[in-house]
Amino acid sequence: MTPQLVESRLDPAQAVMDDIHPAGEPWMKPLKRGQILRIVDLEGNQAVDTIFYSADSTEERYSLTHTIQAQASLYLSTGSRLMSSEGRSMLTIVADTCGRHDTLGGACASESNTVRYALEKRYMHSCRDNYLIAIAHAAQVMDKRDVVSNINFFMNVPVTSEGKLTFEDGISAPGKYVEMRADMDLIVLVSNCPQLNNPCNAYNPTPVRFLVWDAP
Repeated sequence: MTPQLVESRLDPAQAVMDDIHPAGEPWMKPLKRGQILRIVDLEGNQAVDTIFYSADSTEERYSLTHTIQAQASLYLSTGSRLMSSEGRSMLTIVADTCGRHDTLGGACASESNTVRYALEKRYMHSCRDNYLIAIAHAAQVMDKRDVVSNINFFMNVPVTSEGKLTFEDGISAPGKYVEMRADMDLIVLVSNCPQLNNPCNAYNPTPVRFLVWDAP
């Protein structure tokens, strides 16, 4: 996929929400249809692991397979539609200064930390832990079965000619952002990745910024 780099015309001073979120922590917020969500990679190459749910029923949620099929691409950028498990558009990327976001790499977990790195890494904090912490305190009734495949915004996960995934140095940089319009009422669940074992973030998880604008 050729990156579709498009800058936003929205003014942060007009945002209805502006949140600097620390590294390694979960974030869960509602997003109304028509609202615009911008995620800013403040220091560069920070993976922002994100799942979207329909606010009407969390049984409808982001679908990796429907999204890849709709775009005929493994990577996301401006114009990409993020599809639900019911085949409906959940969000549309309307601006993007990074140009490539991963759909396949998934979220780190104690099990994957053990397999990828070392047995003693099993007890390190992970994105899956973040998801479970967030949904345990959610207003909606959710459990671990609701933790599905996610998008890794700003993460670079190429697929080799043999069909294998490789976790490479990021292509993002400080201040890069992705901006999405909600096409339905949503719940946004984020793990601002706490991964300390992967060189793609220079072994240094960093904060991100979330901004929301109301629909015009």
